[in-house]
Amino acid sequence: MLLCTPTHLQCTTNLHKSRFNDEEIATRLGLKNRAQKGTGLTDHVPSMPSPPAIARRFAAAPLDTAAWIVLAALAVVALLTFDDYGLAWDDYSHGHYGELLLAYYTSGFTDMRAFEFYNLYYYGGGFDLIAAILNKLTPFDLFTTRRLTGALVGLAGLFVVWRTARRLGGPVAGFAALVLLAATPLYYGHMFINAKDTPFAVAMAFLAYATVRSFEEYPRPRIPTILLFSLALGLAVGTRVIGGIGVVFAAAGVAVLFAIDWRELGAKTAAWRATTFALSLALALPLAYVVMGVIWPWSVFAPLNPLRAIEFYTHFWEQPWKDLFEGSRILITEMPRSYVPQLALLKLPEIFVALALAGTAGGSVVVLRGGVEPWRRASLALLISAAMLPILIAVVTRPALYNGIRHFLFVVPPFAVLGGLAAAYLLERLRAYARPAAAAGIVAFVGLLSVTVVDFWRIHPYEYALFNHLAGGARGAQSQYMLDYWGLGLKEASENLLARLDELRVEPPRNRKWKVVVCGPAHTVGFELGTAFEATGDPKGADFAISLGTYYCAKLNAPILATAEREGVVFARAYDLRGRSIVSTYIAPDDEKKVSETPSNFGGVF
Repeated sequence: MLLCTPTHLQCTTNLHKSRFNDEEIATRLGLKNRAQKGTGLTDHVPSMPSPPAIARRFAAAPLDTAAWIVLAALAVVALLTFDDYGLAWDDYSHGHYGELLLAYYTSGFTDMRAFEFYNLYYYGGGFDLIAAILNKLTPFDLFTTRRLTGALVGLAGLFVVWRTARRLGGPVAGFAALVLLAATPLYYGHMFINAKDTPFAVAMAFLAYATVRSFEEYPRPRIPTILLFSLALGLAVGTRVIGGIGVVFAAAGVAVLFAIDWRELGAKTAAWRATTFALSLALALPLAYVVMGVIWPWSVFAPLNPLRAIEFYTHFWEQPWKDLFEGSRILITEMPRSYVPQLALLKLPEIFVALALAGTAGGSVVVLRGGVEPWRRASLALLISAAMLPILIAVVTRPALYNGIRHFLFVVPPFAVLGGLAAAYLLERLRAYARPAAAAGIVAFVGLLSVTVVDFWRIHPYEYALFNHLAGGARGAQSQYMLDYWGLGLKEASENLLARLDELRVEPPRNRKWKVVVCGPAHTVGFELGTAFEATGDPKGADFAISLGTYYCAKLNAPILATAEREGVVFARAYDLRGRSIVSTYIAPDDEKKVSETPSNFGGVF
């Protein structure tokens, strides 16, 4: 006889080592009610609720309504501010890559230039392709359209994280995860500017959500779930080939389900159920391959191309340079093992770190000891693996590390889900203790989030450069770590230079353009200043200089015409060089070759 409850697997059983049907297994695992409701082992699909029913549901679930309001508010803010963000260092190359991919499709697959363009064909180009398409439909220039596209992708990621946490822990967990991620500068700031890491983070979050759904329907996921999984897997691998690691994360959850089944149902039945599940998800592979091929055409030109991409990224392909870490300039191939965990602790808001670690610890206990339904334990194993395993791999293998932890942005959404689950659990415990304690907990949660939101407002549009208060904020971290590695400050410095020249009524030179020497990506300054200026890296005969505020740009002995500054941190300066000459806008650290020879930041550790 099997003694189980729907939420606790504290059972004693004397089962036959034979194959059971789904109805029997659902009953034995305490899932009979869920199976009957069509959310587990049956194919029943509930009917679509009527509009009045939807309204009643919103009234009955105020936190769901609040989540929709938060998403709508974020969408409005994004629409009002997306043009505030400057070009990222890689924008020109990725923008051109997207146009080449579009040309490949519009030419009837005959224009092959995209697959000869630098090394970008080793990346999926879904984001760049969508931005190129949207650029044909919007009144904006390509780079403004890319800012808008990034905002839309980032909002999609917030939605997915909300739904994942809500599915696992209810409305409180969903809402908490949503606001935790929305108030994370590392995620929100990168939404608008990062064409590589943000889309990948969103695709991986989508894959985690689809996998959680499949665990809930274990061992026979329904057709809609299989289709969702195939779309998510294709997007993840098609965005970055390392997206295949999502299968490893899923395997952690399957291992948990297999262990539970073995203990409760026997090895034979456990193996049968795991095999059934694996074969069901294998049905997703053909469509996933098609999706991957659409957004990453090069990957399907030859069967081994994805493996060639993996091989390419396992060897750093550029001349290593030095980056700033703990106040020292260190070769990016020699960063200490503490690089990723230390920066994660300093870049993420304190409340995010505390709840994410609590969720990871608590989730690990639940995975090992039980107390919830098997699919929830499997989902927790999935999320913990997705959040922790990439960091552990980096600690062990010490790959080339630079640009902060933008390459690890994809671990932030699963941490947000774990943090949301921890917040829901803590609130439940506080409510059980006393209502005033629960109210105090909510006030503390809102207050700590508000601190970060105020920081957002003060440093906008440089949110991604924020450090938390343990690091002293951006001002305390500026001499210790890289802040504006994307070069966003050049936009504001260029705009302020134009305004200053107009204010001073400076007449442009005759028969030539103003010449501006740049410490940073010159094409960004050229785009922002317009056709009356020539942006270059050559200081000879320059009228002005615009330099990033980072450690490798020299502070010039010349009048400052404009500055991009927030909270005591200079992101860029514009100098008046008329009547003066300089050797370079760069410095030569440690008497080695100049940082001006540093290559553009294409690619990354993943």
